Amino acid sequence: MADADVIPIGSGGRPGRGSGRRTTPSAAARALAGPGAARSKKKKVKTAEPDLVDETVTELPPVAEQESSTRAEDRAPDLGAFGLGGLDFAQLEKVVRELFGADGERRIAEWFAFLRRRLSGEYEVDEFGFDSDLTDQILLPMLRPLAEKWFRVEVRGVENIPETGSALIVANHSGTMPLDGLITQLIVADHTSRPLRTLAADLVFRTPFVGEWSRKGGATLANNDDAERLLRQGNLVGVWPEGFKGLGKPFSERYKLQRFGRGGFVSAAMRTGVPIVPCSIVGAEEIYPLVGNLSSLARLMGVPYVPVTPFFPLLGPLGLIPLPSKWLIEFGEPIRTDEFPEGAADDPMLVFNVTDQVRETIQQTLYTLLVQRRSVFF
Repeated sequence: MADADVIPIGSGGRPGRGSGRRTTPSAAARALAGPGAARSKKKKVKTAEPDLVDETVTELPPVAEQESSTRAEDRAPDLGAFGLGGLDFAQLEKVVRELFGADGERRIAEWFAFLRRRLSGEYEVDEFGFDSDLTDQILLPMLRPLAEKWFRVEVRGVENIPETGSALIVANHSGTMPLDGLITQLIVADHTSRPLRTLAADLVFRTPFVGEWSRKGGATLANNDDAERLLRQGNLVGVWPEGFKGLGKPFSERYKLQRFGRGGFVSAAMRTGVPIVPCSIVGAEEIYPLVGNLSSLARLMGVPYVPVTPFFPLLGPLGLIPLPSKWLIEFGEPIRTDEFPEGAADDPMLVFNVTDQVRETIQQTLYTLLVQRRSVFF
């Protein structure tokens, strides 16, 4: 058989991809082939069959080189696909760690998950208006720097708070503004991983904006019915029996407990059989030292008092910045109420005695903590 003409693969007998203009690989093809392609060799495939065409065999780069290139691409995400090609991923990761700490990536992921739940409506609000998702992701994190960096809170006796079941936490109230209640709520949540449902005065819920956010943060009206419902549901409930008498007392009477009302919190604990945990707070008295009260303006505004401190209203809004006092918070041993006979909550003398016991426990603990505190601000 005569030798057959060799026809290169292409369109119309022309070499290449049918363009008829070039016979060598394009620049893009050479880049894909890698640096080893520049030293490629052409070999003639010899065969006894004359009908076969000549084939060009191109040497491929070593497998190890390909795998190394693939691993390098996997390590760094393609930020260019998101229009962020000019960013250095390693530098971005370093910035995230500096801003949010070692667990910055986890916290950012939690934030995006929180936003997704808010946008999709996948969160729950209980019958009292408590939004646990909003509280854990927004409200409590806003208070954490204040407690850890500004007040430098030291906590003792956390083991006295039950890990499960209901309890009534009773604390002293002071500081002109109710920051002690918010800080106590944060401390309980951080150390027990349980929310503290607080009982607040009706003025809180009549105040625009404050009332709505208080309910979302777990507060409810301070009355026996709501307190008993929360306790029967297995919640930790916090109450500050001094009320505005404790908040608005002069600085000269600091750390001297006011009357604990009529003992309604004790009767609620007795009816539900839950323990009472005394809580003593040192440090809140000094954040806004109350040296005066604009009583006429207070009556006009319908509030218990309009405070005058060394810096407010003299410095205007700057006077609202709390002083960085040193805080000590101690939770005392629980006082059991399940051992009282049935109907004990209706005995006014017994309720008064237990109320006085709780008050004296907190008062003596305050004196002890004041002695142990080295300085007001250190």
